[in-house]
Amino acid sequence: MKTKSLLIWVFLAVVSSVSAQQEKGIFGPSNWLNNWTEFKPAKADYGEATQILAGNITVNTRLTKKDVYIIQGNVYVTNNAVLTIDPGTIIIGDAESRGTLIITKGAQIIAEGSETDPIVFTSNKSLKKAGDWGGIVILGDAPINKFGVYTSYNYDDLDPTLTTYGGTNPASSSGVMKFVRVEYAGKKARGADSFNAILLGGIGNKTILENIMVSYAAGNAFEVQGGEPVMAKIVSYKCNGIDFKFSTGAQAKIDNSLVIRSSYISDSNGSRCIDVSSYLKKENMDFTKKQTSLTATNLTMLNDSENIEADIKAGLVKEAVYVAENTTLVLRKSVISGFKPAVLLDTKIEINDKNLKKIRIEEMYLNNCSGNIFSEGSLNNEDLESYYGNSIFFNLYSKTSNAETFNDFNNPKRPDFRLALTKFTASTK
Repeated sequence: MKTKSLLIWVFLAVVSSVSAQQEKGIFGPSNWLNNWTEFKPAKADYGEATQILAGNITVNTRLTKKDVYIIQGNVYVTNNAVLTIDPGTIIIGDAESRGTLIITKGAQIIAEGSETDPIVFTSNKSLKKAGDWGGIVILGDAPINKFGVYTSYNYDDLDPTLTTYGGTNPASSSGVMKFVRVEYAGKKARGADSFNAILLGGIGNKTILENIMVSYAAGNAFEVQGGEPVMAKIVSYKCNGIDFKFSTGAQAKIDNSLVIRSSYISDSNGSRCIDVSSYLKKENMDFTKKQTSLTATNLTMLNDSENIEADIKAGLVKEAVYVAENTTLVLRKSVISGFKPAVLLDTKIEINDKNLKKIRIEEMYLNNCSGNIFSEGSLNNEDLESYYGNSIFFNLYSKTSNAETFNDFNNPKRPDFRLALTKFTASTK
């Protein structure tokens, strides 16, 4: 009887352990990437534009699936208007005029596609490439940490009177973006860097941001300046810039989301999966206000490389996560595969108990990384590695290929990037 009881306890312990591990990285009873994502957008045929979007949209407007729309120049949704986009609608960004859609503060976008009928923003070029058109800017009235209550997004030829953001309402809503793809955005602005595929400025936590895929952005895929966005099931695929950049006092949460980087695609200013900073310029930050805080759970961040060791030796691979001074990061139950190192802390962060309590990295699966948690510029990271390697953090380490690590990595149409735990074992060292 004792032997039978012992076997039952061992079985339950193993099942519990596997169950806990399977929750690392993106998860779900089925592959939530199916149907609405597109990993080969260059081959997609979206048809020719039948309607033009230009100038200001000042009244409630609906875009329907029966038409294909082209954004010419800067299109502002103003005057508290609501822009509704039906499932399956195609919106094309004009390359020549750097078509850009701006949802101004007080206005809303209701872009709610479906799993089988997503909304697509893409390029109007026959041979598509990163940075063909501008992108999407959504501005709200949630708090930021710059001096004053408001600021303006001054970028190239954008109208600063129409790009103010920030306020005192963290629970505001700028609308819905759900089952939406944004492809080939981030066109380089005159005398400036590349645009962002999606910029969220001062977005409140009632804004719904789910099932959004950005592919081949020339700039950052998602840039969050201030606000309290809550994001889930977000995908950034082979973008040049930073996949998720959080700054300006953002109090952000992101869950169950995916980043796929390429060793051969990067921006000259630096590329990484996550960048957390409290300010873009220190002199503009009001230190009496909240510093940037990010809670990231169940993320999968991987480098799409056939030979990650060779790419690392060639200097083609950087860190996956960068944490600047005066910020808070909680990174849990996530997978980082194929980076150098997995996490890099700003050289200005003094390594002490006070600061490390603000940077929680736990229940992670770190695979094929050249270094795990490093301090920028330091030649000796043993203390940091030892600290986060302590068993109390439940961080696991492995050295397996992408094909071994994920369920169906090489599937060209329906890849599955959930962990394939039956194919390997991980260690705590």
